[in-house]
Amino acid sequence: MHEPTVAEALTRALKRCCPRCGAEGLFASRFRLGERCGQCDLVFRKEAGAMTGQMYLSAVVTELFAGALVLLLWFFTDLSTPQALALGLPLVVGFSYLVLPPSMAIWVAVEFLSDRVGERADRRA
Repeated sequence: MHEPTVAEALTRALKRCCPRCGAEGLFASRFRLGERCGQCDLVFRKEAGAMTGQMYLSAVVTELFAGALVLLLWFFTDLSTPQALALGLPLVVGFSYLVLPPSMAIWVAVEFLSDRVGERADRRA
């Protein structure tokens, strides 16, 4: 099996597939990762706290969305503050739920790629 490029691993993960081999089944359910790949046996979450990066990734993307939404509502509408909050809060919460699975998938690929680089360094040493 050839090692996937960075782009291949990220694309596979965004398609909800294993970043190493491309087999389906990255998620057990919408918001829960599977334990490991059924084909190549890659462990998706190696240790407790391994998904901290995913939390930061989803938080940053959601905050950027919220900031852009605030600017749009401020400059392009004449909504009062309560009206803007009533419109904006559900949009931001909904967006955060939409961005959670892709950020989890991306982080699995990032961990796979970083572990692969570490394994190569260990072999050279």
